Amino acid sequence: MNLLTDNVKKVYQKYLVAAFGSALIGCIYGLVDTAVVGQYHGPEGAATMAVIAPIWNILYSLGLFSGIGGAVLFSRVFGQTQNKNKANEYFSISLLLTIMFSIIIWGVLLIFEEHLFTLFGADEALMILAKRYLVPIKMIVPVFLMNKFLIAFLTNDSNPVLATKAVLMGGLFNVVGDYLFVFVFDMGISGAGLATAGGAILTLAILTTHFFSKKNTLRIVKISHLPRKLLAVLNTGFSTFFIDISMGIVTMLFNRQIMIHLGTNALSIYGIIVNIGTFVQCCGYGIGQAAQPLLSVNYGAKKIKRTIATLKLSLSTVTIISIGWAFVTLMFPTAFVYLFMAPTEAVLNIAPFIIRSYSLSFLLLPFNIFATYYFQSTEKPGISFAISVTRGLVLSGGLIILLPTLFNANTIWFAMPITELLVAIPVGIIIFKSFKQNDSIEYNDVENN
Repeated sequence: MNLLTDNVKKVYQKYLVAAFGSALIGCIYGLVDTAVVGQYHGPEGAATMAVIAPIWNILYSLGLFSGIGGAVLFSRVFGQTQNKNKANEYFSISLLLTIMFSIIIWGVLLIFEEHLFTLFGADEALMILAKRYLVPIKMIVPVFLMNKFLIAFLTNDSNPVLATKAVLMGGLFNVVGDYLFVFVFDMGISGAGLATAGGAILTLAILTTHFFSKKNTLRIVKISHLPRKLLAVLNTGFSTFFIDISMGIVTMLFNRQIMIHLGTNALSIYGIIVNIGTFVQCCGYGIGQAAQPLLSVNYGAKKIKRTIATLKLSLSTVTIISIGWAFVTLMFPTAFVYLFMAPTEAVLNIAPFIIRSYSLSFLLLPFNIFATYYFQSTEKPGISFAISVTRGLVLSGGLIILLPTLFNANTIWFAMPITELLVAIPVGIIIFKSFKQNDSIEYNDVENN
C-alpha cells in the first residue's frame, strides 16, 4: 500500500479499521478490569480502579511520547527523502527513549507505590485493593511502554493489521483471564491485575513478529546529529504525551475533590466515567492514528490535496463517533452502572445526573484529540502543544478545583464539558481557515490520486 499514490479514501479506511482496533481493544484492558472488579468488590472496587487509573495514564503516555514522536518523523522524513535509512534514525532514537522511560517509571513505581496511591486519592481501604492489583503489573512495566511504541511504528511501517491482531489477542486473553482469575479462581482484584499483565505480554510477543516479516523496514541505525533529532522527537511527541499524562493529573484532581466534597459513592461512579471517557478518547486516538501516516507522508511530500482529503475524511469520522457516544451515555446512564458494578441504592440515585452531566464532553472530546494529531502531522507542534496544555491541565484543572469551591459540589461534573467547548472553538476556527486557504480543492480531484 502506497501512502503517496493509492486512493486516499481506501487507504484511510484500511488504516482506520486497524487503528480503531488497536486503540479500542487496548482500552478494553481497563474497561474489563473495572467491570469485573466492580462486580466482585462492589462500589469500593470501582472506586479503587479510579485510583489506579492515573498509573495507566503515566505508562501509556510515556509509550506514546516516544512512539508517536518518532513515528510521525519517521513517516515525514521518508515522504520528503524516500530514504529509509534516514527515517530509521528516528526509529532508533525512539527505541532508546522508550527504554529510558521504562527504567525510570519502573523504579518510581517500585519505590513510591504507596505515595502515588495516596496522591491519587486512596484512603486506607482503597489502598489495600490498589496494591493487590498492581503486584503483577509492577513486574512487567516496560512491556506496557514497548507495546505503545511498537504499535505506533508498525502502523507507520505498513503493518497496521498486525498491530490490531496483537492488541486483539492480548485483549481476548485479558477478558478470559479476568473471568477465570477473578471469579473462577476467586482471586478478586489480584486476578484482574494478573490477567492484564498476561494480555500485555502476549501483545508484545505478537508485535515483535513484525521484525521477522517481509514488510519490516525498521532497523537500528547509527544516528547523526543525535541532540537535534532527539529534541525533534520529544517536541513532536509531547502533545500526545501530554494528552494522556494530563488525563492522569485530571483524574487525580477529580479523585481528591470527589472524596472531599462527595464521598466514595460518587468516586465509584467516577470510576465508571473514567473508563467510558478513556474509551471515547481511544476513539479519538484511533482516528488520529489512522490519519497520521497519510497526513505526515503526504504533507512531507507537499501533496496538499491528499492532506486535505484525509482531513475531511477524519472530521466526518469524528462527527459520527462524537454523536454516537454522547447519545448512548445520555440515554442509558444506568445501564453503564450495572455493567461496571453491583450497585447500591445510594449509587443508583446519584449516577444518572453525574454520568449525563460529564458525558456532554463526549460531543467534542474526539475532535480535540484528533486535532493534536493533525497539527503534529502538518508541522504545527506549537498549536498541538497549546491544545494539549490548555485542555489537559490549565482549563480542566482550574475548573475541577474552582467549580465545587465557588458553587456547589455537583458542578464539578461540568468541568470537562466546559473545557472541551472552550478548546474546540479556537481549534475549529484554525482548521476552518485551513479549508478556506484551500477552498479551490475538491475531494473529487484527489479521489484517484
